[in-house]
Amino acid sequence: MEIILVDTSVWINFFKAKETEASLFLKNNTSNIIIATCPVIVQELLQGVVKDYEFKAIDSYLNTLTRLRYDQYELAHDAAKLYRNLRKKGITIRKPNDCLIATYAINSKIQLLNDDRDFQFIAENSSLKVMNLN
Repeated sequence: MEIILVDTSVWINFFKAKETEASLFLKNNTSNIIIATCPVIVQELLQGVVKDYEFKAIDSYLNTLTRLRYDQYELAHDAAKLYRNLRKKGITIRKPNDCLIATYAINSKIQLLNDDRDFQFIAENSSLKVMNLN
């Protein structure tokens, strides 16, 4: 089975039942793929949860996913280099954490499932592989 890193943007749509190509792909393929996560995605997702019972349920679910693990300082360095390289090309990523998430996917050599247009810019200018659902 293929391992896929699922970005926060997809999880938010998935949990809110907002149908996008990516959230529907996730909904329809949870048993066909290995879903990976990383600390920044866990943080982004959980910090937006308002109700305690939802926090516990989502946290419990996230704990069942494959965790990508890297040296945090090396990863931060690589993400900063990615951000700077994009900026030198005139591309400003709106959320620098997206470069960190992209770096997890790049270093793991896995595809990123997302609902965030910035990842397309990153993929066009780096070795990031994004899932093409079209």
